[in-house]
Amino acid sequence: MGLFERFLTVWVGLGILVGVGLGLVVPGVFQGIAAIEFAHVNLVVAIFIWVMIYPMMIQIDWHAVKDVGRNPRGLILTLVVNWLIKPFTMAALGVLFFHYLFAPWVDPQSASEYIAGMILLGVAPCTAMVFVWSQLVKGDANYTLVQVSVNDIIMIFAFAPIAAFLLGVTRITVPWETLVLSTVLYVVLPLLAGMATRHLLERRSPHAVADFVGQLKPWSIVGLIATVVLLFGFQAQTIIDKPLVIAMIAVPLMVQTYGIFAISYVAARVLKLPHNVAGPACLIGTSNFFELAVAVAISLFGLNSGAALATVVGVLVEVPVMLSLVAIINRTPHWFIHTHAGQGPLSKGASS
Repeated sequence: MGLFERFLTVWVGLGILVGVGLGLVVPGVFQGIAAIEFAHVNLVVAIFIWVMIYPMMIQIDWHAVKDVGRNPRGLILTLVVNWLIKPFTMAALGVLFFHYLFAPWVDPQSASEYIAGMILLGVAPCTAMVFVWSQLVKGDANYTLVQVSVNDIIMIFAFAPIAAFLLGVTRITVPWETLVLSTVLYVVLPLLAGMATRHLLERRSPHAVADFVGQLKPWSIVGLIATVVLLFGFQAQTIIDKPLVIAMIAVPLMVQTYGIFAISYVAARVLKLPHNVAGPACLIGTSNFFELAVAVAISLFGLNSGAALATVVGVLVEVPVMLSLVAIINRTPHWFIHTHAGQGPLSKGASS
């Protein structure tokens, strides 16, 4: 692994500190950036998110989807958790905490916006960072690509309807056109760009994809850190003024993350998945596509909204929590079936 993956927590932490610091020192700059938008989508944030996720999209091997039938259980686990469990438990936890447990300390309008941000996180399963988590747990790279590929296909069609349904259930009116636009902008177009680029590179040479992604990796790092800096810069004053709110939002997010992981990990063991499939499957279902969630929250509710703040807190919570889950997976390989070296679950004769 490169310097970025090994010190991911450090880079994100520094980005958070820089963002909050700059947001307090030069708030006018961030206000100016916030004004650069089209159809309620902030263009600067969109550019940085694209810079971050484009290299990840190139790595998705769509030809591998046809091989998923050789061992579909890991994929089934991921899809059930992502689309039948996670969005609804996130909404339920949001309502439980902010309409009941935390109600004495949060006004109803803010509570609804915090719930909306949590819902957007719950409906956006991880895409880009999955590859990092998979590497950290020594996951099967090809199977991870299949999981991400299929998951992204479903997200194109399912994200907007499920988000609109859950936001409607929590009595928040959401314009469908904004959700659809955000899905197209942050999922469909990057996927199409990644597919086209990969196709052209594969025609050039067998190693062209890996070489090109390697060249883009520094830019992906820039995109991630710049996105974090901007998001925390936009919310800097709120973070300083309302540390209790940050803590309250973090509580249900952490309960959700560890709860979903526990469900996924137990299910993976019951399904007798290989360890190098079980790890990525559980992490994909547990982590969030926070880039999409943040972008949609900003588009729907504004840069300074409670919904945007909740998704930003999701960024704050996700990295250290996910690294703790990586540690759990790496310490429990004996719970699962092992595949022999060089023999992944999509390979002929692989153990399953």
